[in-house]
This record gives sequence, structure tokens and C-alpha cells, in this order.
Amino acid sequence: MPARPAAVAPAARRSPDPALVLAKAVTRAADRLGLSHALLARVLGLSPSTVTRLYRGAYRLERERKEWEFALLLVRVFRSLDSIVGDEASARAWLASENAGLGGRPVDLIADTEGLVRVVQYLDASRGLV
Repeated sequence: MPARPAAVAPAARRSPDPALVLAKAVTRAADRLGLSHALLARVLGLSPSTVTRLYRGAYRLERERKEWEFALLLVRVFRSLDSIVGDEASARAWLASENAGLGGRPVDLIADTEGLVRVVQYLDASRGLV
């Protein structure tokens, strides 16, 4: 029987860094939803220059700060819209359209905490109907 080649040890298995994962998720969500860096900065409660650093990977979201929660909420908005409407163009159109149930345009509402939470709750309720 021929000798079996030595098993190659798998690379050290490390769990992904949650800060890097969330940064990538929130910047991709913002891009797919057509949000400007300035609007993303308002949503996260960061300066526009900090958002630029976030995109470059030079800034890490901190779990202990509100920016972490806001980033999670924005990712939820994206995921909910993706599951409801199914494509980026429709999601962008929904964000930019007046919504009687929300009392305004979702893209305007997400710029502050209360509006972001209302949009997430609205979408969560809508997903429950699907």
C-alpha cells in the first residue's frame, strides 16, 4: 500500500473579526442602497471623514458605542428590503418614495435614530406578511 501524503494542517481557524465583518456589511449595504457617505455618516453618528476611513478599512466600529447598533440596524434595513423587493433598484426606489405608513420618505427617516428604528420595525412587520 502506498504511503499517504502527510495531511496538511488547516490554517489556524480563527473566527472572523466582528468589527471587520460589520464594517464590510454596512458599507456594502449603503452602497447597494445608494446611500452617500454623508448620509451613512449621519445614520451611524460618525463624521464623513470617519466613514471614508471605514470604507478604507482604517476605522473599526466599536461594539460599545452606538455606531455599532446603528450599523446593525442599517444592515437589517438592507436585508429586509432585499427579501421583500428582491433587487437593488426596487430597494432604492422604495427608500426614495413617500411612505404613508411611515409618514415620510424612508431615506430621510433613517438619518436619525427614531426614524431608523421605525423603518426597521415597519420592514420587519412587512416581512412577516410575506
